[in-house]
Amino acid sequence: MTSRKNAVSMQSSLNNLETDPSHHLTGPFVPQTPIHSNGSTPSTEPSHRRKLPGTPVDSEFYQSKGLWTDFKTLTWMRIPYSALKMLLIPVVLYFVWDILHIPFANPFAPLIFISHRVPDSDPSDPRYSKGWMDIPFVLYHVIVFSFIRQFAILKVLIPLGRRLGLKKAAKIDRFGEQGYAMLYHGGMGIWGLFIMSSLPTWWYQSEFYWIGYPHWDMKPLLKRYYLMQGAYWLQQLIVLALRLEKPRKDFKELVLHHIVTLYLIGWSYGISMTLIGNAVYASMDIPDAFLAFSKLCNYLQWEVTKTVSFVIFVFVWTYFRHWLNLVMLWSVIYENHLVPEASKIWKPFDGYWMPGWMKYQIFIPLFLLQLLNLFWYFLIWRILIRAVVGTPVDDERSDDEGDDGKED
Repeated sequence: MTSRKNAVSMQSSLNNLETDPSHHLTGPFVPQTPIHSNGSTPSTEPSHRRKLPGTPVDSEFYQSKGLWTDFKTLTWMRIPYSALKMLLIPVVLYFVWDILHIPFANPFAPLIFISHRVPDSDPSDPRYSKGWMDIPFVLYHVIVFSFIRQFAILKVLIPLGRRLGLKKAAKIDRFGEQGYAMLYHGGMGIWGLFIMSSLPTWWYQSEFYWIGYPHWDMKPLLKRYYLMQGAYWLQQLIVLALRLEKPRKDFKELVLHHIVTLYLIGWSYGISMTLIGNAVYASMDIPDAFLAFSKLCNYLQWEVTKTVSFVIFVFVWTYFRHWLNLVMLWSVIYENHLVPEASKIWKPFDGYWMPGWMKYQIFIPLFLLQLLNLFWYFLIWRILIRAVVGTPVDDERSDDEGDDGKED
């Protein structure tokens, strides 16, 4: 009897998860109301006076209170022009410093450019190491990503959503967020593969994750790519913490995901495992771009495009997030012995982090990530099967995702 109750409870939980419009994965794929429909009784209040916190309709939410006030209150993270002013200040000061020929190292250079070039590296093929100046670079690029994100969403993607016929404020907001996700993950996925093509690890030749370790001297593109990934995920975590996006029911799950991601970025960078890190990034970014595109098609009710893109997404996800992830997990266990014997020691201050037990420290986070991906994979297949067999999903809140039916 207890096992039957547990099974019923689990099935109920899965059904609730599938029809939860605020879940970051399944929510966008529940049935949508007609694209030009309000879905509820329209508000009689004039649109310019409605208050929809967190949406472009609420002008006060995106209105600057002055650069210093925006800086102190962190509201520059949602006001694109405040973020733009903040990121331009170091750029202007950098050029002023150079124009004045001040005989000291330019203190603004580490914010804009990567630091710690290896002195004896070939000028035609320079190498960079990690160092403390990487921290201000990451923090500065949090500002850069804040501007790019908010400008892209508020000034490009939301107007595009309106032109494509979206009416409801919540759906327009989600369209903007997913449009930005598609652009970011698509761009970084292509960049990650481009960088990998110049490395011995090209297309997941996993033995080179270990041969020649420690890989502390990085190509400039690899170092910039890695630090910008860290800046992006830190910015996204702050976005969640400040609730710049409408909070979802899986808010805590997403916060935990971002914290774990930042831990993996920092730890892999710190122990000079950037080659496998580059491979993990690419395997995550590329399917995320396809996922975001499928969500956009669903919001727009492009039924044929949505179905085709989702099927392609399932295959892309399967290959990148499962097959290639399993390749990397296998490599951690069975190819770790390729690390040079002299490097299989624990001397962090000398750059050696690879005693015998370290492979488990690498394996466990990747394995946990695979378990999370498998759970999402299970949900993805349920969505696909539901679409194929035409099983109806009765959920009045579907495309609202918590909205009250108000138009933007």
